[in-house]
Amino acid sequence: MVAFVPAALLFALFCVSVREDRRRFRNAVLLGLTFVTLSIALLYQVRHLPGALGGLIALAVFLVPSVGVVALACFLVANGVTMARKEGRSLGNLLSLLAGLAIFALLALTITAMGTGSTEIAGLTFMLIMIAVYVSFLFLCFLAYAFLYGRIKVRGDVDYVVMLGSGLIGGDRVPPLLASRLRKGMEIYEAQVARGRKVPLLLTSGGKGSDEKVAEARAMADWLIAEGVPAEHVRLEDRSRTTAENLVLSRKIMAGDDPDYRCVVVTNNFHAFRAAMMARKAGVNGQVLGSPTAAYFWPSATIREFVAVFVEHKAVNFAICGSLFALGVLITVLAA
Repeated sequence: MVAFVPAALLFALFCVSVREDRRRFRNAVLLGLTFVTLSIALLYQVRHLPGALGGLIALAVFLVPSVGVVALACFLVANGVTMARKEGRSLGNLLSLLAGLAIFALLALTITAMGTGSTEIAGLTFMLIMIAVYVSFLFLCFLAYAFLYGRIKVRGDVDYVVMLGSGLIGGDRVPPLLASRLRKGMEIYEAQVARGRKVPLLLTSGGKGSDEKVAEARAMADWLIAEGVPAEHVRLEDRSRTTAENLVLSRKIMAGDDPDYRCVVVTNNFHAFRAAMMARKAGVNGQVLGSPTAAYFWPSATIREFVAVFVEHKAVNFAICGSLFALGVLITVLAA
């Protein structure tokens, strides 16, 4: 039982951290560390199983991840091709393709190192694998906790439903991605109205881009009104240019009306957890809910969100990656 103590302690820390604020990235890391230590503890128990069964479990532990990595790389490449065909060849749309190719490149380098016996190639491969394992661990933490965070339900009344803007089609029309957010906001609004409680205000947030004819908030408000929402139940925040400004300026409007306001923020599901972290930083009193996104769009969008979170914590992440790089160089030098 002692082997399970680290996992139990980490899970307790995770629960305390989530209770304090569900919008922290450390929650994701604590969740990941809980699973890692729990897996190690379970593997430690394998030695108590009959030889054949223990051997099969040990084989599965190494075989499943190996097959999974290859399958993941194939999926990412295929998804990247689909994204490029449907959404264009911008860097953001090609992230899943690049991630898949990077996995194949690392696998090829590993095979080369094993085949040539070169100390230099082996050292480079070891260094890259360590960095890849670290980044992959953080990504899986992000993915798992984002999934859990996305299960949040609206409980009780809210004063505002804030809907974050995105680009417009033709400079004045709401695209499908943004329409998904607006529908989610309307669902929350209609559910609260149906309960006969206080009617929340729908706060559309988004300024006017250089290539847009109207502010995103105006186009969003017009869409909601056309769908039957009374105009007096819609408020606009039409000066923001980024998600951070969406949240800061929306908070000022809400706090100006009622310092004790309670809100829910709506964005797409791939963006919900990162938006929640930004909402916490902006001092917004509310959680973030995600609306559905086209399946083919989700992988690249999620990778993009993770990259943004990774860079936001660049001091820690780059220091760790730099240390792993230095360790790889040291091992290569010592082995030469």
